Amino acid sequence: MYNTILAKLITSFLILIFSPGILAQEYIVTDYGAKNDGKTLSSTAIQSAIDAAHISGGGKVIVPKGVFLTGSIVLKTGVELHLTKEAVLLGSTNPFDYKGINRWKALVLADGQSHIGITGDGTIDGRGQELALQVDSLFHVGKLDSTHYNIRRKRPSEVLRPQLIEMVNSNQIEISGITLKNAACWVQTYDRCTDLNIDNIHVDSDAYWNNDGMDISDCKNVRITNSYINAADDGICLKSHTKGFLNDNIYIANCTIRSSASAIKFGTASVGGFRNITIENITIFDTFRSALAFEAVDGGTIENVAVTNVSATTTGNALFIKLGHRNLDGKVGAIKNIKIKNLNVHIPFSKPDLKYIIRGPESPFFHNVFPASISGLPGHDVENITLENISISYPGRGNKGYAHIPTWRLHSIPEKASSYPEFSMFGELPSWGLYVRHVSGLEMKNVKLSVREQDFRPAYVFDDVKGLNIEGGSITSLSDNKQFIIKDVKGLKVRNLSVDGLELEKVISFGSNSDIIGVQFQK
Repeated sequence: MYNTILAKLITSFLILIFSPGILAQEYIVTDYGAKNDGKTLSSTAIQSAIDAAHISGGGKVIVPKGVFLTGSIVLKTGVELHLTKEAVLLGSTNPFDYKGINRWKALVLADGQSHIGITGDGTIDGRGQELALQVDSLFHVGKLDSTHYNIRRKRPSEVLRPQLIEMVNSNQIEISGITLKNAACWVQTYDRCTDLNIDNIHVDSDAYWNNDGMDISDCKNVRITNSYINAADDGICLKSHTKGFLNDNIYIANCTIRSSASAIKFGTASVGGFRNITIENITIFDTFRSALAFEAVDGGTIENVAVTNVSATTTGNALFIKLGHRNLDGKVGAIKNIKIKNLNVHIPFSKPDLKYIIRGPESPFFHNVFPASISGLPGHDVENITLENISISYPGRGNKGYAHIPTWRLHSIPEKASSYPEFSMFGELPSWGLYVRHVSGLEMKNVKLSVREQDFRPAYVFDDVKGLNIEGGSITSLSDNKQFIIKDVKGLKVRNLSVDGLELEKVISFGSNSDIIGVQFQK
């Protein structure tokens, strides 16, 4: 399957590279009146160069060395916007210099276009904090519609704050080489696009709230490679906003991600779904939420996902897989056929995104460090999950004073079917390593969990799991407590699992509920 996907993506990439429009005549924006003084608004001049290239059948619009102040510009079929070294497109801080096409506002827009690109060694700097504060001020003096202001969060909504790039219903797109800085909202969105290649870009945007580094929504045939993402929200986020559409054939590789939310996330918007996704060779650091988050809560399906070689340090949570039902009037979606191999994560005791300007929100309750979790819903299991060669190091230091959940009270953990999904959504959880509920088909091969200081909770809790196969692996607990708790588990197989160097020797029942058993490790 994945060889077929790769072949399709390579073919699409070659079509893009050798497109006649991309290789055609050059158009220099200064020839159309653009000024590189960083003060003169050059939107009209840059747009004139783009229009001229488009009318002539395609071409390369050159932004030379210098700082060019601009509001929204619109890319058109056959046009490559090329930023030379030391060229800067500097976003205007006047909100009225921006417009949207079909959806949200952005500095560079495209809708229904083909064979387009943004390339080069230059920079797009949105000056997001200054721009967002201008939007905020305009609201408070009564010049913006109050329906677009988030009163609870005390900031302008995403509709009012321009992105750097938004491309919709377009195909044959190349984004390469450029630096994207300081968005007022999401940095870049590609919605219902086909044959998209993003390579060797640098995103540095923690200037304001909702700074997703990259949002891919309902796109087909996408490559994201060799890029650096530093974002004050999700790093690389796959979304599905539109019924009847989905993300299909996505390849993400050789990227470094720093995020004050989740590094790689499926959802939260998950109307259509996600399938045939390959992710490999990812480095993650200083990330507040999850290294990997799979969230299907709006009726869509996440299926056929392969993740390999992910290393995450100073990250709040290793893995979060959640099937929910936020779309109360619609069907429950699905999560199935997910394989994660060679995942190595270090969880700190302190706040992992402490050095960010915009940090993740504090929980409204005291809590111990949250475990990784995989959870479906009653009657709707997450299906066929494989975890292989996984190593997660936790800080330990569990405190019963925060919330002591005895194993006989597993039923008290809320389902939160319609809630916004994130790893802390259930409140305190009864394990320090991995919590699993409502899952069919879980293969765990050489999974190693460890704590650096003692934790009173067990490493594993499995509740309503069918077909649980554990082969190899270890638990480093630093404790005499039971480390393996199961409830309503059918088809359990455990081989060669050890705790603190001791092999599994016997299973004993305990507690007031006969369907709960703990696995005890003895010499």
